[in-house]
Amino acid sequence: MLTDAHIHILPQIDDGSDSVETSQKMLEILNEQGVERIIATPHFYSHREESVQRFLEKRDEAYKKIGSPKNMLLGAEISIEHGISKLDGIEKLAIENTDLILIEFPYTHYGEWMEEEIYNIMVDYKLKPVIAHIHRYLSLYKAEQVEKILGTKAIFQINNEAFGSFREKRFVKRLIKEGYPLIFGSDSHNLSSRKPNWDLLQKKVKPEVIEDAVSILEKHIKEV
Repeated sequence: MLTDAHIHILPQIDDGSDSVETSQKMLEILNEQGVERIIATPHFYSHREESVQRFLEKRDEAYKKIGSPKNMLLGAEISIEHGISKLDGIEKLAIENTDLILIEFPYTHYGEWMEEEIYNIMVDYKLKPVIAHIHRYLSLYKAEQVEKILGTKAIFQINNEAFGSFREKRFVKRLIKEGYPLIFGSDSHNLSSRKPNWDLLQKKVKPEVIEDAVSILEKHIKEV
């Protein structure tokens, strides 16, 4: 089942979809591009949120506004912050019906404490980390720091847009060749600058690579 593993499609909860109408149009485009399942991943910044519970309530409200689509799993894109692994209820931000939790590294500097937070989430909650858009950190972190992230026991999420950049495409092709566990997502936020783009991925990547990504996801989705 072709799955968009990272998308900001829920209306008015973060910097993604700005309305129910935008969300519905995004759903239409995804359907036209052959996407059969969507994982909604609104941003979660612990320093901005009142609590995990309040975030979940807002997420559910946004989900209901667009008719609670049956082909949508709810999750979050969690920004790594000091102490995030000890945040009350952090495990509730895992992707619905899975043991996967999507984690975003900061767009500032790298610190080894980030890996410690991820390790603690893995051990304390028996969750499998998914590192969001690993290719984006190439221009932010040193090469050896990116390699350290690749050394974690994580799944790596690739934005389809990576195949529109020579440097990022070369990096992702290396990950594919070396057998890293990869899944794909549009990371779409709107209908203009960051619209659904599965047509790009399907033009640039062999079908078997996409099929492998789907298989990785399926292994972590529980029967309900």
